Amino acid sequence: MEDTSEKTCLLSEYEPNHNPQITVEVPQRDATREMARNKRRNLQRSVTALESVEVPNNSQDYVSHSYSSSQGEELPDRLKISNLQSLMHLLKGNIGTGILAMPIAVSYAGLWVGSTGILLLGFLATHCMHTLLNSSTHLRRREKTSALDYAATLRLSLSSGPLFLRRYAGLGSFLINMFLMMTQFGFCCVYLLFVATNVKQVFHSFWSGDPSLSVYIIVIAALLIPYSLIRNLVHLAPFAMFANVLNTVGLVIIFEYLFRNLPDQSTRPADKSYEKLPLYFGTALFTYEGIGLVLPIENKMRTPENFLGWNGILNLGMITICSLYTAMGWYGYLKFGDDAKGSVTLNLPTDEFLYQAVLLMFSASLFISFALQLYVPIRIIWPKIEHYLVSKKKKHLGEYILRIFLVVLTAIVAIVVPELDLLISLVGALASSSLALVFPPLIEILTYKAPNEKISPIILVKNIVIMSFGIFGCVVGTWISIDEIIKKRNPQTTTLMPFSSTTANPRHNLTLFNSS
Repeated sequence: MEDTSEKTCLLSEYEPNHNPQITVEVPQRDATREMARNKRRNLQRSVTALESVEVPNNSQDYVSHSYSSSQGEELPDRLKISNLQSLMHLLKGNIGTGILAMPIAVSYAGLWVGSTGILLLGFLATHCMHTLLNSSTHLRRREKTSALDYAATLRLSLSSGPLFLRRYAGLGSFLINMFLMMTQFGFCCVYLLFVATNVKQVFHSFWSGDPSLSVYIIVIAALLIPYSLIRNLVHLAPFAMFANVLNTVGLVIIFEYLFRNLPDQSTRPADKSYEKLPLYFGTALFTYEGIGLVLPIENKMRTPENFLGWNGILNLGMITICSLYTAMGWYGYLKFGDDAKGSVTLNLPTDEFLYQAVLLMFSASLFISFALQLYVPIRIIWPKIEHYLVSKKKKHLGEYILRIFLVVLTAIVAIVVPELDLLISLVGALASSSLALVFPPLIEILTYKAPNEKISPIILVKNIVIMSFGIFGCVVGTWISIDEIIKKRNPQTTTLMPFSSTTANPRHNLTLFNSS
């Protein structure tokens, strides 16, 4: 007799773009229809859970450059991080190439204005981090959801906020991911240009006929291609730890050099004209790159309540970071004055082996970090392409082609914009300012403008002021950065800024050009 037990059939594996279908055959005499429906639902849930494990690269699972998922199931205690580990992650996520550009940032604004501005921007960035964290926590409790990343926080604040804005929830998530991708891709361009510029300076110290900077960029990009094909971040972890050691040793040597034979502070101007302030804004905000990191860190802590508060991990870490930035800007500009370059490493003497080693250490560190920064754009772009490819072989080949294309694209950007200081300012003004100063206040407004919620008029005005400042800095900083890049490429080009004082006085414009 034929077996009357239930049978489970899945679609053929040759149709991977379809969801598995469950067919349950139940004889009438053995079970009721309700029991069959229950069986079908249970089996479907099991298959769905299996899919979510086997296909982890869904775009909604994306988390910023912490490189770990913060959404979904609660992490077991053994995988959570301590307070000290959280502090280390916060410091590593914020202290990057930006700190090396602090002297030239201060040179745009003057010794006292520039140094004070770094502290004020740090205060604003830290406040916006608190705003983002508090809003995410409030949303999570109100909507009874699991941990949220940056994009999911804006999406949920829109979908549960004012009724007329709920249709734009998907757009909000897209914007966050787009700016995160732009920021990380910009970091990759800066890293490549930084490595090429520093390596060229080392070679030029003993080879006066060395090739142009473009050749160095092409060679280093070619070396980065095989390294960037590593798909699993676990394999990059040992390299990342080594890069952190190189950064620490390099910074200690740089500060030791800066502290020697410092001139009197009266030899440096306290402030400068407003024309370079947009460049200062972009360069300074480039350094505060860790806003996308704070939510994943808090979500992975054993004691997340210790992250916030006036004496919490976030404030302790950001005070340390702001102090380092301000010290580098103050002492770097005091040491080098208007001769400060796009990276303070380029101001180090090249006739001493120790300082040549510093250039090579930071170059090796950023070479290693390039693949980590490239991970974020890939995590955003690849899921949009993957579903068009059917076979596993085509998917692997497609991802490799995407990685190679992104490396080549960073090389093209670095060749087109070979000025390290201007590229840093452009990335900071265009992308970092929006993530650090615009979206967190917007999220708080949307969160507390939802039905049955209230927001204080003072908080509302404060958020609007911060958003306006961020938008103004983004627009003007981007405009000025592009203008300066165009003028560097073609010195005869008229400035793009209609309100710049240099356009009204050609003699003054010529003087500025000659002095630079």
